[in-house]
Amino acid sequence: MSVSIKISDYFTIKNITRGLFIALLSAASLYLDWFGFVNYFVNTILGLLTFYYLLQADKKIWFWFGFFMAMLWFWWLTISFKNYGFAWAIPIGLLFSSLTFAFLFSILASISEYLSKKVFQPYSELLFLSFKALALVLLSNIHPFGFDWYKPELVFTNSYIGIEKWQFALVLSSMILAIYKKQLLYLLLLLTTYPYQTHFQSQTQLSTNIVLSNFQINVLDKWKPELQQKHINMVFETIDDAINKRKSLVILPESIFALYLNKQPILMEALLERSKQINIVLGALYLDETIPRNSTYIFKNGTYSIANKVVLVPFGEANPLPSFMGQWVNQIFFDGAPDYVADEKPIDYQVAGKTFRNAICYEACSEKLYKGSPKNMIVISNNGWVSPSIEPTQQKILLQYYSKKYGTTIYHAVNMSDSYIIQNGAYISVH
Repeated sequence: MSVSIKISDYFTIKNITRGLFIALLSAASLYLDWFGFVNYFVNTILGLLTFYYLLQADKKIWFWFGFFMAMLWFWWLTISFKNYGFAWAIPIGLLFSSLTFAFLFSILASISEYLSKKVFQPYSELLFLSFKALALVLLSNIHPFGFDWYKPELVFTNSYIGIEKWQFALVLSSMILAIYKKQLLYLLLLLTTYPYQTHFQSQTQLSTNIVLSNFQINVLDKWKPELQQKHINMVFETIDDAINKRKSLVILPESIFALYLNKQPILMEALLERSKQINIVLGALYLDETIPRNSTYIFKNGTYSIANKVVLVPFGEANPLPSFMGQWVNQIFFDGAPDYVADEKPIDYQVAGKTFRNAICYEACSEKLYKGSPKNMIVISNNGWVSPSIEPTQQKILLQYYSKKYGTTIYHAVNMSDSYIIQNGAYISVH
């Protein structure tokens, strides 16, 4: 009986609505951006209110916050099921991802409560707030099933608050003092969190000779054999147009050729010939003997090189489950297709007089790709798998986050959403 009472305590209107309200605050700036509204003052207030209320919430509300936050932020994760004929699995996948974050937040809050009330009894209220704040700071290092797109401080990307860990810690510390001392004057400490990025003082000059192409080919059409030649013609038309405009580099999206390009000698010869007039960077599949890879092809001066993906999409490209379960999931949902294989470390390549870090879609939003603080990065994406959804907006905000954090200028060529440049965290439209 006692167990059922404890479980029922979670399912109160008060706990559910408070968790939903805080989750809505956390997602508001993301959805406003999706609708084309970006305001630093509004985003600052929304972010601060999120953590002000979350720090005062107990483990039950943290459970519901995690549940609704995941639903609002990551509902797009299961959209690709419809492309495999499993639309019925979308709500199951949504429930799974939401419960994953719900239990994660609940466990962190429970540990914080236990430590503050059972282990360190004096000043338990202050310690409870402090342990919850510590959990929030560390959350961006916890990646359920290898998925690392959730960072609590991401809500401050387009705001007057910095996104560095020490700045986020100061935000939470000021709130802890204001809540514990019941004195809002402590919030003046927030003034110390203004984003002063010293690496912005030396700006990388944007190249005007780069063509960031953009395509609108949905996933179902992309893999239809009868449309393949049409799509191939579109690619070469884009390259030829860039040549006629005397550009030095043309960048095309991920999987713009829906085939193993290195096994297509006629296409390879045509690309190699054109690379004598212009540098070409594009995405296609690569068959490394018997190993399938999601790759970037770099054509220049009549030669080519390969840069393979380093961070694979959980479930979409590599199954994070134990092998026996992974094979079962692949058989049911992906027609028995084998997992892709990733390279061990990020690859830099030189083209058009600059050095670029290679990144393919999902991995561009992973911290691992920014090791060494690359000055320039070329990202190629195919957002057709999760279209229409908020994923392209969330991807853009994450790229802005990393650009601010590492001073990286990002050139992003996309299929099924806009192509753009990110410099010093600022979004620059190219169309």
